[in-house]
Amino acid sequence: MSDIKARAQGLSPDVSARDIQQLVKDTDNVYETLSIVSRRARQLAVDLKHELDQKLEEFAEVTDTIEEVTENKEQIEISKFYEKLPNPVLIAMREFLDDELYHRYNERREEEDDF
Repeated sequence: MSDIKARAQGLSPDVSARDIQQLVKDTDNVYETLSIVSRRARQLAVDLKHELDQKLEEFAEVTDTIEEVTENKEQIEISKFYEKLPNPVLIAMREFLDDELYHRYNERREEEDDF
């Protein structure tokens, strides 16, 4: 996971235009490319959210009243770090363009072809 964060820190969080021909060079289909990138983006989002929750769980205090909310500077810094990371879609798109994603087609079973 830390490898993803390290690579993501160098990415610009701004959205930029992409060359469609470069995106579809492997799949020859825009929709397949977007499906691959979106699935990877969901994986990244879940992983990053899980990691953030684990780190913030260390600071969780069980109290009976809502009024006793305390701010922890470390907790705020961790949250700000994750907020500054680029969107998971941008990370997944960079991985796809750098040929770091592996994708394959599942072969249909013969039983499915009979219907």
